[in-house]
Amino acid sequence: MSFVPRDAVEKAVREAIEASPRRNFKQSVDLIVVMRDVDLKSPQGRIREVVFLPYPPNKKVNICVAADGDMAVKAREVAERVLTKEELQGLVGNRKAAKKIAEFCDWVLVRTDLMPLVGRTLAPALGPRGKIPIPVPPNANIVDFVKRYRAAVMLRMKDQPQVMCRVGTEDMKVEEIVENIYKVLNTLEGKLPNARNNIARVIVKTTMGPPVEVMLR
Repeated sequence: MSFVPRDAVEKAVREAIEASPRRNFKQSVDLIVVMRDVDLKSPQGRIREVVFLPYPPNKKVNICVAADGDMAVKAREVAERVLTKEELQGLVGNRKAAKKIAEFCDWVLVRTDLMPLVGRTLAPALGPRGKIPIPVPPNANIVDFVKRYRAAVMLRMKDQPQVMCRVGTEDMKVEEIVENIYKVLNTLEGKLPNARNNIARVIVKTTMGPPVEVMLR
């Protein structure tokens, strides 16, 4: 992505972190990409893509796994919550409990045979929060799946021509954050018909800090 210079991205990341007021919590570093000339009703405008960052942000990610049997046993060693088929059935008609789970879980990994049940119970609460259930094959290594999704972010463009995601934390190396940003930008480039024209602005900011714009070519 030659029109987004690496030195300009690095400069923006450094400025965003330096300009951010100190807080008593670890701030995220967020990336905002503003689009232009993208029809939000077209396939290109309905971006909904999972991106696996090369350097996981130093933030807690709550992974929930819906599974039974051996997969559930292994998931309990690495995931924050495991939902069995019986527990999912108990959520039928209980919107309050489903909402609580949807708020807690950053990612919900679901053994494929339980996807229809999750679709009836959890999906209605996950959707409005920009979250989706992720199908997991029955013979998959759930430990590897959980580890992988700790480094995942969701790119989602719905009502506004922009995407925003976490690309790091203020205590990470600048070079690592820059690599994460390029992974997101390269993913977007593959989804847009003309990235050079469609990407209007690239902005970096911390949770509580001012936005810093990357100077594009």
